[in-house]
Amino acid sequence: MRAAAVTLDGEGLVTGWSPEAERLLGYRAQEVVGHALGTLWTQGEAGWSFPEASAGCRSAMLRHRSGRLVRVVAAWRQLPDTVAVPSFLLLLAGAEELREWELQQALLHGITRHSSVALTIYGPDLRVAWANNAARRELAGAFAKYARRSEDELYPGGEVLSSQYPPSVTQIMSRVLDAGDAVVGLHYRGRPPADPGREHVWSLSYYRLQDAKGRPLGVCEESVDVTDLHRAQQRLALLNEASVVIGSTLDLQRTVGELAEVLVPRVADFTAIDLIGEVLAGREPDARSAATAGDLCRVMHRSVREDLPEAVVAPGGKVDYPEGAPQWQCLATGHSVMNAELDLSQPWLFQDQVRSARMRTLGIHSHLVVPLRARGVTMGVATLMRWRDPDPFAAEDLLLVEELAARAAVCIDNARRFTREHQSALTLQRNLLPHELPAHAAVEAAYRYLPTDTEAGVGGDWFDVLPLACGRVGLVVGDVVGHGIHAAATMGRLRTAVHTLADLDLPPEELLAHLDDLVSRLAEEAEAAHPSGVEGIVGASCLYGVYDPVTRRATFARAGHPPPALAHLNAPVEFPDIPAGPPLGVGGMPFEATEVDIPEGCVLALYTDGLITASDGDTDTGLARLGFTLAHPDRPLEEICDTMERTLLPDRSRDDVAFLVARPRPLPTDHVVTWDLAFEPAAVAQARSLTRDRLTLWGLEELGFTTELIVSELVTNAIRHASGPVALRLIRTENRLSCAVSDHSSTAPHLRRAQTGEEGGRGLFLVAQFALRWSTRYTADGKIISAELPLPML
Repeated sequence: MRAAAVTLDGEGLVTGWSPEAERLLGYRAQEVVGHALGTLWTQGEAGWSFPEASAGCRSAMLRHRSGRLVRVVAAWRQLPDTVAVPSFLLLLAGAEELREWELQQALLHGITRHSSVALTIYGPDLRVAWANNAARRELAGAFAKYARRSEDELYPGGEVLSSQYPPSVTQIMSRVLDAGDAVVGLHYRGRPPADPGREHVWSLSYYRLQDAKGRPLGVCEESVDVTDLHRAQQRLALLNEASVVIGSTLDLQRTVGELAEVLVPRVADFTAIDLIGEVLAGREPDARSAATAGDLCRVMHRSVREDLPEAVVAPGGKVDYPEGAPQWQCLATGHSVMNAELDLSQPWLFQDQVRSARMRTLGIHSHLVVPLRARGVTMGVATLMRWRDPDPFAAEDLLLVEELAARAAVCIDNARRFTREHQSALTLQRNLLPHELPAHAAVEAAYRYLPTDTEAGVGGDWFDVLPLACGRVGLVVGDVVGHGIHAAATMGRLRTAVHTLADLDLPPEELLAHLDDLVSRLAEEAEAAHPSGVEGIVGASCLYGVYDPVTRRATFARAGHPPPALAHLNAPVEFPDIPAGPPLGVGGMPFEATEVDIPEGCVLALYTDGLITASDGDTDTGLARLGFTLAHPDRPLEEICDTMERTLLPDRSRDDVAFLVARPRPLPTDHVVTWDLAFEPAAVAQARSLTRDRLTLWGLEELGFTTELIVSELVTNAIRHASGPVALRLIRTENRLSCAVSDHSSTAPHLRRAQTGEEGGRGLFLVAQFALRWSTRYTADGKIISAELPLPML
């Protein structure tokens, strides 16, 4: 109706010119009527004249009254001979406008005939007036018998799944018709007349139809079958729920029960879960051997009915499936067996009349068996059956159950492995920790190591008491990040490193710096070996202190670890202010040491953070409670440890706990003697004389020759190779005699074997031969070289 109409006589003169023609070309009727139409053609169209031999349609270029060119599509027809002369009707339309119109017609045709979206038009009475082919395919038989019916009559028993809308679709359409507000994405569940045996879900949209004046003509319904999408969403929701429900503990029975709870009734009407006997015993299972020997036990079953009419075997009993049953096939191959439509005449059911009779009585029509397989090992099978649900198991059900079974199998295997791995890690850690603390004159010590009893497994807590030169003692407590064998092994490496670094007599802050470098290297190695796993994470905290019984002071440094506690006899428990420092493995930050006076009778407590966070996780509260347990430090150390364990730790700790309680013991003043020596060769003889006299005073004459030799070599080296002043100190403990020579040089002596003919180079070699141990310790203004001798047995 929007095309331009032009009538022509036999000579090609214009006899009629419609308003649409004026709109298209700009000429008014009086300007064109009586003139030849050819005057409008462009030069390239001059050969087109009337009358043509036959009617047709072609594209042409015409000149607009303004002078611009207009591309049109022209169609003409010869009019009936109702007048004396022949005449023609020419229809003109803009090419783009015609193309748009053709696309609209094609769209209408596609929506009506070929669209997968079902369109249904309901009249003002909200009864079916028209439907496209997609909508009619859901209606069995001729469309005529469904016309003039309401939606609720077409889909009886249907359910609106969105709670924000009325329960009836007719009520929803009535609201749309009255208010004009569209409804989009409404989910509706029902059974279509063309497929009454299967429940479908549709996504429905409604909008009002109205004429040019806005008067309502009815409601249009757009319907898309989203049954598969809806079921996929339900399966995904079930998987998400299963990931939370299944495996909440490491109890095997409970894990199996959680799997059965997820499967029934949303997937099956009955499920039975059977495991290989070796799994229940905690050993590595052999599915093929089990399939041959029939080693299969019922662990759990669940039904939609409380009386469990499907069950043949009670939980805990041995399952006796006949030969060739799907369960044995599943165990032998590791693949699922699905009988979507169960044939009750199968040979394996013929051999098992009890199961066959139960299935016939209940009407079990679909059967599915999936393996419980984790880490390449089949541990059992899950059997699912349907009899109340009319739908058979489908491929998507198989995928869902296999995914659920795989998740549950991992949890079952974890439960089986947990006890064995926990015990292995605990054994490893106990072997890496000191079995007995070494007896030391400078401290009396007691300790506790309490591994966690949770699913995390043992951790990497450790402690040590390290004898050092000159009667001093090193105290250390550390905690490795993580739990399990990996943490225990890392703890062993760090403890060994601390022993090695302590033997070098490094100050606490330097020892932690070297330990930090080691942890960083371990982390790099672990990350290279496990670029995407948690095993690549290596970190630790550590508190290291050195107590000197001569000065009665302790020097502490810590790396991300809680400070020590110092319990006084007549004062509140003190937590010395020691700079925290970063945890080991962070790198880039120096560590700082702090000296702490240790009055006689005090008790030091070093601990891991599990001790102060075990109860409620609050560190301040934990420190306050720790201070309470350390009150009265004059008690026996074992009693103090028992009090700490009983007061600070719950029955089931969430983290490993290690703590070390030490009572420092200062040396009597008459057990230490120090002499300042002149920086000259004659001082060597003086040092030997002073040593001999002191040993006589202490009653240690039999050590005289060896001690004088060691003192002579150490003092000689200091005078020859170092700088003054030089001092000699003798320290007597319960079982050791220490000789220490200090100087003001940072050059370090090196032990070597002198060659034949060499005059020097034998001093330290002789010292090393006669002494139990010797070491070099650097100080702020030089170094101290010391050697230890055992005291004679009385």
